[in-house]
Order: sequence, then structure tokens, then C-alpha cells
Amino acid sequence: MPYRVTFVCTGNICRSPMAEWVLRHHVAEEGLDAEVDSSGTGSWHVGDGADERTVETLRRAGYRSAHIARQFEPGWFDRYDLIVALDEGHLTALRAMAPDEEARGKIRLLREFDPDAGPDLDVPDPYYGDDAGFDLVLEQVEAAMPGLLEEIRAALKEG
Repeated sequence: MPYRVTFVCTGNICRSPMAEWVLRHHVAEEGLDAEVDSSGTGSWHVGDGADERTVETLRRAGYRSAHIARQFEPGWFDRYDLIVALDEGHLTALRAMAPDEEARGKIRLLREFDPDAGPDLDVPDPYYGDDAGFDLVLEQVEAAMPGLLEEIRAALKEG
């Protein structure tokens, strides 16, 4: 059974799809038995593609992407082994949706996987900013990948 990970941000067009496609790349590269997707806490962009700046930032870094935004639903907690929030607001929203303690235990912040993150674990929303904001998101996503991949490897080893 594959290990299932989802990333959650606000509209599912900037941060969470970027994290999704970076992790997909690493999972495929390592041949890990994992499924990766993403969603948002809000419904504003459901059915839309990723923000063009997200796609361009990923392309420049050598990642491929294809994405249709969707909203996280409370019934999805059973689908996933790990639910990764991109900031404290998403963490709070997901915890409020969680039906029980087991579901709440699946929720983590992305930057918890980066040992050098410091005290601020939020990945800032680049939506209203410029390309530098998207580059920063990619840097923070990539910095969390070694720790996140270690988490996935350990879970797969446990079976």
C-alpha cells in the first residue's frame, strides 16, 4: 500500500501545488511507493490550474507540473497518511476539520521537516507578490524535502 501525502494551502494554486510537484519529483527519483497530491482550504480556485508564476518557478528549477485546484474535504482524512499544512492558518483549519485525534495526528507543518527553519514555520503566501516570493516558497519547499523524504522512507519501512 502506498504512503499517501497531501499538501494544503489556501487556494491550491501556489504553495501546495509547488510542494506537491517537488515531492513527486523526489519520490519518483527514489522509486518510493508514495502518492502525492494537494488541495486548498478555500474554494475560490477549484477547477483552475496552478498560478502561472508557480508553473514558471517550477519549470525554471527543472520540475514538471500539471495541476487542477481542489478544496480539502473533511472526509479525506482517511485517505492520507500525512497531511502537510503550509502555514499555521492551514494547520488550524485542518485541525478544526479533523474528526478525531488520530486524524489530527496526521497533520504537520511543512517546515517542521526543515531542521534549519527557525521559529517561524509558515511558508509565506506569494500570491500578491512578485517572482521573488515564488522563489522563496520553492527554497523553503526544497529545504523541507530531505526531512520529509526521511519521514516517508521510515513509514514505508515500518510497513
